[in-house]
Amino acid sequence: MKLKFSCIIKIRVKEPEIISGSFAVIFGEKGKNKIMVEKNRDVLKKIKLFVLDMDGTIYLGDQPIEGAMEFLEKVKATGRDFMFFTNNSSKTGEMYVDKLAKMGCHVTEKDIMTSGDVTIAYLKTHYPDKSIFLAGVPELEDDFKKAGLHLTDDQADIVVVAFDKTLTYAKLEKICHQIRHGSMFLATHLDINCPMENQEFIPDCGAMCAAISLSTGKKPKYLGKPFKETVDMICSLKGCRIDEIAFVGDRLYTDVATGVNNGSTGILVLSGETRPEDLATSDIQPDLVFDSLKEMGAYL
Repeated sequence: MKLKFSCIIKIRVKEPEIISGSFAVIFGEKGKNKIMVEKNRDVLKKIKLFVLDMDGTIYLGDQPIEGAMEFLEKVKATGRDFMFFTNNSSKTGEMYVDKLAKMGCHVTEKDIMTSGDVTIAYLKTHYPDKSIFLAGVPELEDDFKKAGLHLTDDQADIVVVAFDKTLTYAKLEKICHQIRHGSMFLATHLDINCPMENQEFIPDCGAMCAAISLSTGKKPKYLGKPFKETVDMICSLKGCRIDEIAFVGDRLYTDVATGVNNGSTGILVLSGETRPEDLATSDIQPDLVFDSLKEMGAYL
């Protein structure tokens, strides 16, 4: 017997069971569908804005995940809105617009926010006159310069580490040297791995920062998801109340945590990094869990 589930499932032959947790309702085959539908729809009906992760949620690598585009159409058809927020700071909003367009999803830069955008806003607000050594891709460097931030290759007031696919040992050595000599240590986001096609992963910003922290003994201030600066920026941009927003993605410690830790709804999709068995040991528990956006769309 094959069970399709959108919540944590603990199989029992006889009686249905409810276990503790904000979303975990356990049923036998006969009873589960009706109560799961009611639970999911009750949570989703209050949502006016879906803030969607991209890597592992909308697509894997360059391949759209089945049903993702249809979900976006369903959101609009029900009179609600969506935007994309990704912690992946190796691409800019313009690059994501082009990437999504190739998958048949036509949006503008105002529909996309990245951890790089949050970092730029944070620096402009709190450290507008400080010098910055940025470990990031050239496109992110261009965005920093356009925002009027002062980048330098010399000893800087602040070191910012992003998802730097151009990282070299020489650059890593310079980062550690500057932090040891007093530079503030910031990071665009804390994601450890970036999901790719065929259930493969590549090291992300959090993995790079872990190496730097082991070498220097210093930990960064992380921005992006799941931190309050991100939620505040989205609320300001979209004019929504916090409780009207759902953060949707494939990572418990970023996507889901952004919602449940900040008064919004946190929804997990199992189409990227997180596996069902990870839920049992996680301190972060989602409000809802779905196999993918395709399944979630059926409850809108």
